[in-house]
Amino acid sequence: MGIKNKLSLKKITLFTGSCLLILSGCINLNAQSQKRVNEKLQPGTSGKSLTESRSKDNGNGSTKTSYQDFRVMFYNVENLFDTYDDPHKNDNEFLPDGAMRWTPGRYYRHLRKTAQVITAVGEWGTPAICGLCEVENDTVLVHLLNRTPLREQHYNYCITTGNDARGINNALIYQRDKFRYLGHASERIKFTNKNKRSRDILHVWGELINGERLDIFVCHFPSRTGGEKESEPDRVDAAKSLRRLCDSIFKTNDNANIIVMGDFNDNPYDKSIQTLIKGAKAKYNLINLFGNPDKLNFGGSHKFQGEWSQLDQMMVSPNWNKYLREGSPQIFARSFLLSKKK
Repeated sequence: MGIKNKLSLKKITLFTGSCLLILSGCINLNAQSQKRVNEKLQPGTSGKSLTESRSKDNGNGSTKTSYQDFRVMFYNVENLFDTYDDPHKNDNEFLPDGAMRWTPGRYYRHLRKTAQVITAVGEWGTPAICGLCEVENDTVLVHLLNRTPLREQHYNYCITTGNDARGINNALIYQRDKFRYLGHASERIKFTNKNKRSRDILHVWGELINGERLDIFVCHFPSRTGGEKESEPDRVDAAKSLRRLCDSIFKTNDNANIIVMGDFNDNPYDKSIQTLIKGAKAKYNLINLFGNPDKLNFGGSHKFQGEWSQLDQMMVSPNWNKYLREGSPQIFARSFLLSKKK
């Protein structure tokens, strides 16, 4: 991907991948922000990597600004269920005696493969932030972060508590030395159809290592079950709910840092995405980093009936976009993620 030899650039790099999206880069660390970050480290968080990035005195009283890699990804992990029955959810397919024959062996293989993808995205490290969808519950996240090689990366997590019929949720894992978690909320979508149930939107907010606030939204919009046009109003409702959340942040800070990522079950040109991008004011419009297929390195993140589509996307606020270097949005589509099928 050509990232390692470009870390001196004052820009952030963004990727996305086949069933997965990624954002990465370098965060500016000056001496003042370094001191503030070290003072605010959460208990039990190592300050080693931050200390190594501290600005150094050049001998003439001035300091040299340093940068730390900051990589963010999104990944639809596709049915990351545990093997236990939840009597309140329709998870019967993913039980040892269910249709998928979801045995502990198959479950742990899924965990290891998921960890492999996250590690591969990080190249020489692991992503600072990773949004996930189709995660069943806390149990699978605890297992993912503690019973796979990811246990060496000391991730924390947060997850929604939605009312999806199958019980799947959205989640975020983050490295505490690069992102200081301040809070999160599980935001219920306001549907026109009062009987509609779906995944909640995960809103996470915290501080970057330079002291700036970052708001992250991880979402999984309603599927196209029943037909694309017939189900479109549900995705438009989801877009409107998410747009209101973004506008509420902009009202308090014109220069807000916002990342919206997820599986939207719509392409960039569809109505729901266009609704989501447009802000209450033009200066609040989100920038869809995966909206132009001609600028991407791969055909899409989802293939159906022989056609690639870009259902997985990442959008950013104008202020966050300034960190990105040209050409950084990418689809992560390594060979081990793909299979040859007609």
